[in-house]
Amino acid sequence: MAIDPQKQTSLHCLYYWAQHTPDNVYLTQPFPDGRVEDITWAQAADQVSRMAAYLNSLGLPEHSNIGILGKNSAHWILSDLAIWAAGHVSVPLYPTLNGETAAYILEHSEAKLLFLGKLDGTADGWNDIKHHIPADMPIVSLPLSPRDDTPKWQEIIKEQSPAEPKLPDPDALATIVYTSGSTGRPKGVMHSFRTMISVADGLQQLFPVSSNERMLSYLPLAHVAERAAVETQSLYYGFHLYFANSLDTFQEDLQRARPTLFFSVPRLWMKFYLGVNAKLPPKKQKILFNIPILNSLVKKKVLKQLGLDHCRAALTGAAPLSGEIIGWYRGLGLELLEVYGMSENFGYSHANRPGQAKVGTVGMANPGVTHRIGEGGEVQVKSPGQMLGYYKNEEKTKEDLTDDGFLKTGDMGEIDQDGCLRITGRVKDLFKTSKGKYVVPVPIENRFNHPKAEVVCVAGANQPQPCLMVLLSEEARDELDRGGDRAELEQELARELDAVNAQSEAHEKVAFVVVVKEPWTMENGMLTPTMKIKRNVIEDFYNQKMDEWFGKKSKVIWEF
Repeated sequence: MAIDPQKQTSLHCLYYWAQHTPDNVYLTQPFPDGRVEDITWAQAADQVSRMAAYLNSLGLPEHSNIGILGKNSAHWILSDLAIWAAGHVSVPLYPTLNGETAAYILEHSEAKLLFLGKLDGTADGWNDIKHHIPADMPIVSLPLSPRDDTPKWQEIIKEQSPAEPKLPDPDALATIVYTSGSTGRPKGVMHSFRTMISVADGLQQLFPVSSNERMLSYLPLAHVAERAAVETQSLYYGFHLYFANSLDTFQEDLQRARPTLFFSVPRLWMKFYLGVNAKLPPKKQKILFNIPILNSLVKKKVLKQLGLDHCRAALTGAAPLSGEIIGWYRGLGLELLEVYGMSENFGYSHANRPGQAKVGTVGMANPGVTHRIGEGGEVQVKSPGQMLGYYKNEEKTKEDLTDDGFLKTGDMGEIDQDGCLRITGRVKDLFKTSKGKYVVPVPIENRFNHPKAEVVCVAGANQPQPCLMVLLSEEARDELDRGGDRAELEQELARELDAVNAQSEAHEKVAFVVVVKEPWTMENGMLTPTMKIKRNVIEDFYNQKMDEWFGKKSKVIWEF
């Protein structure tokens, strides 16, 4: 991998762009009162150097672990850089964590200080977390922090002179990323500066990137996907990064950014799709898209309304997305490319190439990556982004790495004749029916594609057959609340179920569909920070209802 010697680490990159394009805007931050702040490369480097001077003044032990807790913001990234500039290690925490897990991470990582950022206690776990932060933990409050009684970023940088940054050794520990902990305690994944930056270089060979790009950062920066695709890339290539103010202003924030590169997860691609369908029903789309004169105009208008009319590379990852939805976006002129990676390889594993995408796969191995199928059909990967190991857990590190250095991903898959990888499910997601047959839920979930179904989950351990739970889109639920035709929707869901079962083996045929009442969110623990279903949490929640549902002998069951 050919890393630019002037950009050996993300911190090197910051000072490189501050020198070469000092007046170009790097970060654009909107505020709840409507203000928008632009921070240039020179200003970013200056603030980072001043905060590094402050951290130096505290006399922390060398290479201390320092936490960052907050929603995505310009100052989240500046905090990350300041920690490195002072010679320390960053430990990001998801803002949606519960208090107990946040306390565990702060204790396990032995964090010596916490940068506390944008939190409001509504779509995050602050109201719980605040009771679990150790009383003696030093805190620096970033703009929009919920704490008003700690040293503040703005005041510190006014008072401090800039320090000479400690440019790190590329092989030094840079960050400890705690997994989202869908099962058990979160594990601290250790990454060096080299593993992080290798991702930016490798991605360049797949999707040529320049300093003229624009991206919107809104998926949690505590997750490697956003760190790799957005933070690291923006620093390496020197492009403009925008942030979202809130979910309510997301569309407005997206319109402001007009991103040229856009990375999202299936849940959001699905939301966009369902939102368009609510305004322009599929039947009407079909008619308009078939009229030659209107075809391209309508499609351009749809993309413009989404804020994606300037987007030339659109990526989706973290979970499978149905071929039907991918096809719909491609029909609009937006080539949606599935990518694949894990916390343990800094998100750098597989990707579909522009113009060569193979629907149903996550593409070929990235440059510098080797892959194979191991015992039990498990995907094994060796990547330039591979972790140094799990923090304070050598046993687990040895368990998850083979003797010849491959990462055991926990995913099941197949590699086709073109070298493309198809993920067929999680090793741990398999469940056994009461007939002793194993069911792999993910392929069944991928086949269920109803335009009003936002998320689905297949369950049914120790039951005669699997069943499928479906969460309707917000638009569909609102429509029903307003007196929409429930009987018609029920018939449609039943037909979709029949279509799925027609393609399934006898033991995989789904007994019924349950339309669930309770929304699945990050806040109630049913979704991970990247909006994947937490299968074990959902199964536990509905387990006690299973016998009753099976007793109804109905094809579609409503919880409300």
